[in-house]
Amino acid sequence: MSKIVWSMGDGASVTCNSPGTPYTSSEGMAESPTCGHLYSKTSAGSQSGKFPVTATSTWTIGWQGGGQAGQLTEIRQTNVQVAIGEVQVVR
Repeated sequence: MSKIVWSMGDGASVTCNSPGTPYTSSEGMAESPTCGHLYSKTSAGSQSGKFPVTATSTWTIGWQGGGQAGQLTEIRQTNVQVAIGEVQVVR
């Protein structure tokens, strides 16, 4: 994966240039050290009461075969609706 761009539905966009850091329960509410987003408002006022989140991943693919080699770029997109019902400030 070359990168993934997250459109968070609240106007924010987050670009991740690595797979990120897996969440563990010992982290609690700590911010991601590599790629994360904190919602500052609930999704109650948005259409259908949910934020439309879109993830667009860009893959750079190296190939070789038959005495040739090259590089391809593949872009994939996924959408999901996310309800944010409560926002807590923990700092």
